[in-house]
Amino acid sequence: MKNEGAPPPTGWKKWMFRAGIYIYRLGLGGLFGKRMLLLNHVGRKSGQPRQAVLEVITHDEATGTLYVASGFGPRSDWFQNLRKRPDVTIQVGRKKMAVTAVFLSPAESGQQLVAYAHRHPGAAKNLGRFLLGDLVDGTDENYYKMGHDYVPVVAFKPRGEQNGA
Repeated sequence: MKNEGAPPPTGWKKWMFRAGIYIYRLGLGGLFGKRMLLLNHVGRKSGQPRQAVLEVITHDEATGTLYVASGFGPRSDWFQNLRKRPDVTIQVGRKKMAVTAVFLSPAESGQQLVAYAHRHPGAAKNLGRFLLGDLVDGTDENYYKMGHDYVPVVAFKPRGEQNGA
């Protein structure tokens, strides 16, 4: 059975993870540059609007596709909500766009995490240790396994650009 990664944060840690939402609401999303996005989605049970700020692990400039990793695995509320309603809007800086969430295969998620680790080795190692503790050793194989088994990746494709991942 696959380990589902770290449990989502609670208490003050949850507030810290949600602080980015308030920064966006203040109109200061540009402070994040292109490294973070604001996801506007709908709760799968409540039907109510929800928001999450997520790190962009890569951006395909040619297609406009943004990739994010579900650091808390498939249990993350935003991830589960996208499974039910994949057509959402995102905001990067001040730019808002309509996108469709496409879920990468475990192999594709593994490849994305390896590429992320090459671009941002310190951040990748910290993410891995935060989520999986001593299971992270910093090798490509290890990051591939992390993406394949624990950290699914979602591609946000501009509407009408859904061919391929």
